[in-house]
This record gives sequence, C-alpha cells and structure tokens, in this order.
Amino acid sequence: MATLEAAAREAGALALQKFRSTFKIWTKGGDSPVSEVDIAVDKMLRARLSKLAPAVGWLSEESVDDPVRLEHSAVWIVDPIDGTRAFIAEKTDWAVSIALIEGGRPTAAVLFAPAEDNLFLATAGGGATLNGRPLRANGESLKGARTAGPKTRLDALAAFGITPLPKVHSLALRIARVAQGSVDVGIAGPNSHDWDLAAADLIVHESGGRLTSFDGAAPTYNRPNPVHGALVAASNARHAMLMRLVQDRRVDLQ
Repeated sequence: MATLEAAAREAGALALQKFRSTFKIWTKGGDSPVSEVDIAVDKMLRARLSKLAPAVGWLSEESVDDPVRLEHSAVWIVDPIDGTRAFIAEKTDWAVSIALIEGGRPTAAVLFAPAEDNLFLATAGGGATLNGRPLRANGESLKGARTAGPKTRLDALAAFGITPLPKVHSLALRIARVAQGSVDVGIAGPNSHDWDLAAADLIVHESGGRLTSFDGAAPTYNRPNPVHGALVAASNARHAMLMRLVQDRRVDLQ
C-alpha cells in the first residue's frame, strides 16, 4: 500500500500544481468537462501503476477503453481527477481515485483529495483509514441523517427527516465521506462508472458500511459496460433501513 499511496500523492501533487491556475479545458461525450490536467495525471498514473504491476489491466475515465482488460484477473480502475467540474471551478471537493479490482471487486484502494489534504486507504479485510486514523461508519436513524446526492433523491427522503447536504462534486468523496462520518447517507444517481465508485466502495465496506444498488446488490467492476444504476452508501443499520423503505415502496429512490 505504501507504493500505491506514493503514486496517489504524486498524482495529487501534479494536479495541485495547476489547481486555481490556467489550463486547457474541453468537453467530451455527454457534455462532460475534461482538462489537460486530467490527461497529464492519467498518463503519470498509468506509467507508475503499470511499472508497479505490469500484468494488471487498466480502466480509466481518461484512457481509451481497451477490451483486453476483460482478459485480466486483476485491473487498475482509475479516475485521475474525480470531480473535474470542482477542479475547474476552484473548489476543493475533487480527488485522485485508484482501486485494484480482483474478481470483480476492489481489494485495495486509495482516494486522495489533495486540496483538502485528506488521504483514504483501504485493503480488503484490512480496514480503512483517513490520514492514518481508522474509520467506522456508524449511525442507525434516518432522522437528521446528513444526506448527499441528487436533489430528486433528497426530496424523496425529505419526509423521513433527513438533513440534505450541499452537492459534493466528487462522487468518490461523497461515498467515502460516509466512512469518514461527515456524510451519513451518500446516494449516486444512475450512470455512474467504475472509476467513480470502486475505491470509495472498498473504503465504505472496510469501515463497516455498505454501498449497493437499491435492490441490495453490491457493484461488480470490470464488466464490458462499466456503468451502474442508482446506488446508496450508509452504515449497515441505516442501509438496512433504506432497503426496507424501498422494498415496502414507501420511497422511490431508483
């Protein structure tokens, strides 16, 4: 993990050099912004991680998707800057996200928010930490639960007394903050991708929480189409409560 942490910190430092400065920006499919900084960080991480583990496949938001990744038992899933809109807008809620996937699930993860100097680490069966401090997702009630996600989902939960939070631009940070405890419920709308989720998924799982679809299924990564439906992250108790509400059709979050 030390080598993986070092790669994430190097990537974060590279991005931070350009943060709140001038750089090229353009749009890609779906009117999504991308910058020359995203591309530079992506190239740097691919070089570092490929050297670290040459036999591991590669999937990144800013690389052309090569189907050969499906032939690998292990794959790096990377978002060089998760929250590019925040990065461009000079906000701090963006992060470098790296996960190692084996058998469709993350086994190692690092999520680094350099503008906030927060580094999350997790290994399967080894727990999760933030800046070296062990994390634990706690809480049982929805009343007052600080909830981040699309407005339509927040509105659907309003009757249960949640506390809606301002938008967290990085989906990875939105989910990981459930493990941190600054978000109680994190919701992802449909059409999130592997690179938005994989690292944060392991961080939440290893903190004692869950990230699943609204039918309770954990995401599977490195599929031919790396896109997911709506998802929710919460402590085990809150997650179970939300699943009951959905199953009883008391709330529609999908």
